[in-house]
Amino acid sequence: MKIAVDAMGGDYAPKVIIEGAITAAREYGCQIALVGIKERIEEELRKIPDLPNTIEIIHASEVIQMDEPAALSIRKRRDSSIVRSIELLKQGKAEAFFSAGNTGAVVCAATLGLGMLSEVERPGIAIIMPTVKENPTLIIDVGANIDAKPMHLLQYAAMAQAYYCHIFNYDLPSVGLLNIGEEEAKGTDFVKETYHLLEESHLNFQGNVEGKDIFKGKTEVVICDGFIGNVTLKVSEGVAEAFGALLKRELTSSLMAKIGSLFVYNALKRFKKSFDYSEYGGAPLLGVNGIVIIGHGRSNAKAIKNAIKVAIKEVENNVNQKMLESVKKLTYSV
Repeated sequence: MKIAVDAMGGDYAPKVIIEGAITAAREYGCQIALVGIKERIEEELRKIPDLPNTIEIIHASEVIQMDEPAALSIRKRRDSSIVRSIELLKQGKAEAFFSAGNTGAVVCAATLGLGMLSEVERPGIAIIMPTVKENPTLIIDVGANIDAKPMHLLQYAAMAQAYYCHIFNYDLPSVGLLNIGEEEAKGTDFVKETYHLLEESHLNFQGNVEGKDIFKGKTEVVICDGFIGNVTLKVSEGVAEAFGALLKRELTSSLMAKIGSLFVYNALKRFKKSFDYSEYGGAPLLGVNGIVIIGHGRSNAKAIKNAIKVAIKEVENNVNQKMLESVKKLTYSV
């Protein structure tokens, strides 16, 4: 199995990207195609002892910066690491693609370069959120499609339920619609129409869920449009960072607090791990005709490694085919 990795994408590229990719190659036995500026990749590889023989370099002379407009950048920079990686995927020279670079450019390049799965109209970015329960929550969409229609959210739900089932080995994941209240009559006309479509589908729809229900794990899958999903994601990230900073401040505020923290060190370590995005790796872009994983711009080597692990699992479980089968059922149930 070969995974194409955007070596130039992310705040700490190419060093951290390459470190994570090399670790994945060693632990999972996969082939890695590092796509980017050859000279810079080789410079980093020379620093790594005992380099695996499963590493390949694909030269791409251009880099799409994080702040560049998505559609314009992929048209102007045809030899960028993102565009070249998508071409490898389309040509069957790689089974999956990972990038921690410009999210908009990845979504745009994947949508135009790979096309959509049959009967899927728009792609959606899905993310994993920790919960108080054993199983996490999968939220889709968190930014790929901010001008969604009810049918798009119905398709997201079908794909996400199939994805959750086969990635987390969960028999029948429940689906909830993110809304301002649990009652069916709550929300905008858009949300009400989406509710009706989900209710009439073959999916395990449990009704509306509120923002507070995400971390409670009320449903395994939460559906929303990309605008609301992205706001939810950014607020959650901000709360987690603020909580961590406040907790650290209080635990170091006095000698007694420092002593007390020693007794709960292991518990705090486990707590921090449950909210660490690097444990989940990256976010799958569902709906495109290929396996694409999007990483956080601040991804560290551990996150890169785990994102590649997710990509491998998607390939092994033939997730795209399972999602396609789930979406096709919607034709007969709506």
